[in-house]
Amino acid sequence: MGCFVEKEQVERAKEIDVLDYIFATEPHNIKRVGNGFRLKDHDSLSVASGKWYWHSRGIGGKNAIGYLTEVRGYSFVDAVCLLLNERAVERSFVQKVKQVSKTKPFILPLRNENNRRIIAYLQSRGIDKGVISDCINRGDLYETRRFHNCCFIGRDEGGKARYAALRGTLSNFKQDTDGSNKSYGFVVHPDDLNSKEIAVFESPIDALSHKTLCKIEFIPPFNGWRISLGGSSITALEQFLKNHDEIKHCIVCTDADEAGNNAALRVAKLSKITSARSPPICGNDWNDCLKIIQKSQRMQGKNKSYERG
Repeated sequence: MGCFVEKEQVERAKEIDVLDYIFATEPHNIKRVGNGFRLKDHDSLSVASGKWYWHSRGIGGKNAIGYLTEVRGYSFVDAVCLLLNERAVERSFVQKVKQVSKTKPFILPLRNENNRRIIAYLQSRGIDKGVISDCINRGDLYETRRFHNCCFIGRDEGGKARYAALRGTLSNFKQDTDGSNKSYGFVVHPDDLNSKEIAVFESPIDALSHKTLCKIEFIPPFNGWRISLGGSSITALEQFLKNHDEIKHCIVCTDADEAGNNAALRVAKLSKITSARSPPICGNDWNDCLKIIQKSQRMQGKNKSYERG
């Protein structure tokens, strides 16, 4: 039996900046020298402008894959899997019996000792720090230890974690943890837990982006629940409604595309609630919308400063 990685996985792994990877995994092993950096355990290895070069050995590269294979001794397949936090594909050359895969148990990834990297990442996506802190303090968001991913947790009616969505801070990595139950989405709690309204989004980052836009008063305030569906299926909403009879109205904030519109149609067919469609006012999703608005505000601020000058 052998293992391999798909071409698409390799391309994503190549996008990971070698310096970002080293800072995330070996922060105490790097020092600034001039305009670049050097490793403490290999002081002839320099890193600058997205490239690394090992002067004593005369080798170098442009991405983190080469760094892991040439410097840290990983195989190519293991390096790609390590960078993406994904598994290699197993391939049997002589397969006599087709085995039925067993459902893997749900286990949350280990927590990092702090949440600095995910806070910085989510702020880079435009999300308000106070909104991020609320989720962390409630225990529904944390930074994973090994790969420094964002881990968004969905809980059942008893408060037990049943679902976790991972979002990479070093790449475009997105994945639900093994054994996740998509009936339980990531939830942003309202101030009034008796609220009769809920808004649904396709991703946790969209839900947090919407709350940020409300907080900066760019869109009208919304004081209801927010839930991430983990895609365009409404299973998580249906489960939430079973445990919250007080909910009477749903605002469908899914993406401005065919899948998002289809999700809105499925919500409209639910008999327990009324619903209204509220796609992002610009961009494809609510995080796109937030970034577009913030960029526009920054440009307006620059123009005003030029006028005063």
